[in-house]
Amino acid sequence: MIHLRSISLKKHTEDPENFPFNVPVLKDLDELEFPSPVTIFVGENGSGKSTLLEGIAKAALLVAVGSEEVDRDLSMLDIQPLADAIKLVWTKRTHRGFFLRTEDFFGFVKRLRSERQLMMDEVARIDDDYQGRSDYAKSLAKNPAISSLGSMERRYGQDLGSQSHGESFLALMRSRMVPGGLYLIDEPEAALSPLSQLGFIALVKEMVAQDSQLILATHSPILMAIPNAMILDFDRSPLTTISYDDLEHVKLYRSFLEDPAAFIHYL
Repeated sequence: MIHLRSISLKKHTEDPENFPFNVPVLKDLDELEFPSPVTIFVGENGSGKSTLLEGIAKAALLVAVGSEEVDRDLSMLDIQPLADAIKLVWTKRTHRGFFLRTEDFFGFVKRLRSERQLMMDEVARIDDDYQGRSDYAKSLAKNPAISSLGSMERRYGQDLGSQSHGESFLALMRSRMVPGGLYLIDEPEAALSPLSQLGFIALVKEMVAQDSQLILATHSPILMAIPNAMILDFDRSPLTTISYDDLEHVKLYRSFLEDPAAFIHYL
């Protein structure tokens, strides 16, 4: 299902020569429609794909999966003027979903591990402090920490950090994605091997079948091949849709794989 139907930029008072309004695709952006449940932002570094994704996430008040919440993340302060200027048009407003920059995924795993350790330390402290008291009193005191530990383990497993990056990333996605959500994910391939990227595509197909919408920014030709996705080329201004076979990323990878030695020889 398409929850977020379109976005447009409202009039703003910020200097158009200052970031983020000086990014070429944002200078020329009037309205952007999302006719497909999956939209893929493609472009070189600095093209504005992550900037727009962050702006939409802040404007939609999406929960962040990262080491910091969106409102407390200092790295996203510069995006607030853009978020304020974005007008969202919904087919059906959803409060399910999240925003994830894959670089923050590792911070999120670290944060989970720290919270888990704090709860385990609390259980151990109560065991020490309640020596000589009844098991019932000890159980009452430990119950909040044990309940939180149980909830965390049911959702994420015993320890996300003990798995490989790809395994833990996919485990996190499966645990946090629910039907009918809006999911904005920046460069998921950073945590995924080529085989794990295929697993991620399978997860995307499953979520689309359950009325979810996804907007991804990626450099991966594997993820760009998600079936029926609308691909937007951020290397062109104004923004335009592009077919998979016409993508420069795809052409480059194909040429390189046909003769990698030749490419490396001429570097």
